[in-house]
Amino acid sequence: MTKEHYNWATLGTGVIANELAQALQSQGRRIYSVANRTHEKGLAFAQKYGIDKVYDKIDDVFDDPDVDIIYISTPHNTHINFLRKALAAGKHVLCEKSITLNSDELDEAIQLAQENNVVLAEAMTLFHMPLYRQLPALIDSRELGPLKMIQMNFGSYKEYDMTNRFFSRSLAGGALLDIGVYALSFIRWFMSESPSQILSQIKLAPTGVDEQVGMLLTNAAGEMATVTLSLHAKQPKRGTLIYEKGYIEIFDYPRGEKATITYTEDGHQETIEYGQTAKALSYEINDMEKAVNGNNTMHIDYSKDVMDIMTAVRKEWGIIYPEEE
Repeated sequence: MTKEHYNWATLGTGVIANELAQALQSQGRRIYSVANRTHEKGLAFAQKYGIDKVYDKIDDVFDDPDVDIIYISTPHNTHINFLRKALAAGKHVLCEKSITLNSDELDEAIQLAQENNVVLAEAMTLFHMPLYRQLPALIDSRELGPLKMIQMNFGSYKEYDMTNRFFSRSLAGGALLDIGVYALSFIRWFMSESPSQILSQIKLAPTGVDEQVGMLLTNAAGEMATVTLSLHAKQPKRGTLIYEKGYIEIFDYPRGEKATITYTEDGHQETIEYGQTAKALSYEINDMEKAVNGNNTMHIDYSKDVMDIMTAVRKEWGIIYPEEE
């Protein structure tokens, strides 16, 4: 059934749930309902944003006939269990990255979505930012030539607290699933096909999860990419696209709004701006509702390619999370 607007439920009340509520508020709307493991936190969240419905039990959201779309923003090691219930109940789902822990889980979720004729998508902001929707055509029009390389940096300085989610093995911590998913999604967006050869190195945190990562990826077209990730050393969030006749730099690329092209021949630069970083969740919401209405550009296919890469390299590293044992 086609609607102008759909009823959104949030499963989780953390940072992203707050952004979802604020994005809907900016459109003159409200989250329809709240599901949370801790009922008191659900009530506090509902009061903060004027939400009428809070479920007594977290699973009650799946049985509510008035819920159209569920946004899952719980820790990513919990995603598959919620995805199974939501998709089987016929709910459309937008799920925080990383959408699952591994390829087997994602394959199962995609199959469930197909069987129940619902939309499943990963909340990967860069797939929905106007800058990324516009850049491919702009690159062609500027006649930059073929893509040669992509260089990706992403580093955060997280205190050495081995109980927080970034370093905790029981919460599926580590650089790859938390921040590497952005770098790989950027690479997949611009590469003509998914990488087929991958080399990598890691430095482990004391808990045994990946603290630092270096990757080199190549596809059959000869396009190459490098990725450097760190959880205990700050890096700029910079993506660089290197073409035959110039290169493009995008800073803060997960929600990028500006790109700078430097032309090789004479060194002159051109700056391109589309969209606003602050509206990232609004773009995601709008695209998800269009997908539910039949215009699906949510790119679960790209999420699948990225998950296959992350699963393969984690297998090489021997990093296994408790849920996978």
